[in-house]
Amino acid sequence: MPKIVFIEHNGEEHTVEADLGRTVMHAAVDHFVPGIVADCGGSCSCGTCHGFVDERWLASLPAVQPNEASLLEGLLETQSNSRLTCQIEVTPALDGLIVRLPKSQF
Repeated sequence: MPKIVFIEHNGEEHTVEADLGRTVMHAAVDHFVPGIVADCGGSCSCGTCHGFVDERWLASLPAVQPNEASLLEGLLETQSNSRLTCQIEVTPALDGLIVRLPKSQF
């Protein structure tokens, strides 16, 4: 199982094992990682699973699709490495992925 590292805005780290074929958001929710709200359950309709993917990992991810881009545009504090974690499927290649979390999802 790939491991994903979530880093809260205060620096606290949570390393979790993620199930292949599920999403990064599900890995966070399944392990009660603070900072991922996931109100819509992963249907890419709320933006409350926003995270900042470590720059070294961006090239390993699929491109942002239009509906994800639209939601990201409506969030308050985005960065060039902002992604909705519900749109990132866990694969073996993502072992060690680092996702930093915003101070708030709202």
